[in-house]
Amino acid sequence: MNLKALSQHLGLSQTTVSRALNGYPEVSERTRERVMQAAIELNYRPNPNAKSLATGRTEHIGIILPIEQNLFMEPVFGEFMAGIAQCLAEADMDMTIMPTPRSNELQAYQQLAISGRVDGILISSPTLQDARVACLAESDFPFVLHGRTECAFPYSYLDIDNQGAFANATRLLLDLGHQRISLVNGDESMTFARDRHAGYRQALQEHGVTYDPQLVCSQGSMTEEHGFNSVSRLLLQRPRPSAFIVGSMILALGAMRAIRHHGLEPGHDIALIAHDDHLPYLQADKFDPPLTTTSSSIRAAGYEITQVLHAEINNKGMGHSQTVLPVELIVRGSTRTYKRPA
Repeated sequence: MNLKALSQHLGLSQTTVSRALNGYPEVSERTRERVMQAAIELNYRPNPNAKSLATGRTEHIGIILPIEQNLFMEPVFGEFMAGIAQCLAEADMDMTIMPTPRSNELQAYQQLAISGRVDGILISSPTLQDARVACLAESDFPFVLHGRTECAFPYSYLDIDNQGAFANATRLLLDLGHQRISLVNGDESMTFARDRHAGYRQALQEHGVTYDPQLVCSQGSMTEEHGFNSVSRLLLQRPRPSAFIVGSMILALGAMRAIRHHGLEPGHDIALIAHDDHLPYLQADKFDPPLTTTSSSIRAAGYEITQVLHAEINNKGMGHSQTVLPVELIVRGSTRTYKRPA
């Protein structure tokens, strides 16, 4: 079934059928519904090359991956990509994934933007002053950043309130009586980790608690091993921390193992809060004890940021979308009231 056969079946011109399928406003709603229904019944699929020539669009978005990292093995990235894929499937779009060495990353973004292979680009994992964003923001090519960065030019982004989330987590522990609260954070060359550290310090300052950099571990990957090693080392301090805030559920696995390795019990001797990206196989309420979390779905973020990019592509030049999603604090059994020694 091609456009000519569909047009003959409906008794309409190919131009009218094409415009109805592509949502042009000059086609009446009644005609559009008739064309769409016939397309479904006859299993019509537009020729992608012909559609691209007609619309000037590829119906592809671009994602560039550094070859030094196997991001597809990282659970959080996998969930993020699942959200992107779900949105693209619903919009009848595809993605182009372009692997490149980090040394050539900026040039790869520039080349992809002018190549005509994609209609827009998604960028993730921004650094504090991200050259990728500055480069694309100077052009009018559609892109959306997952996160935020310092940039002299306006740009579209979708982020979560990392600073507010970790401020709220720290406030909860302070309100429960904890004073020595440790933070096991991500790499602070990344904006999300910098913002989480800022939220932690903000809450300490509000409660008149002196910030102690010895209680913070801010370098390392989001692995179970890093969680174990960091918490084990921090528990050697005297006086030891009575509570930990860690940056991911995977870090929390290592943190719980370290706490028990020291003969202590999470939720009883040591309080623990983790950030929960809603990984399907690491459910906070299934931990023992159930884990208090700052909660925000990374799959939902992937879906929503793709919606934003789709809108940017459809409404090119209509301004920038800048969204910061709230993060929920869910209190469970891993946090407790702290009774200081007499």
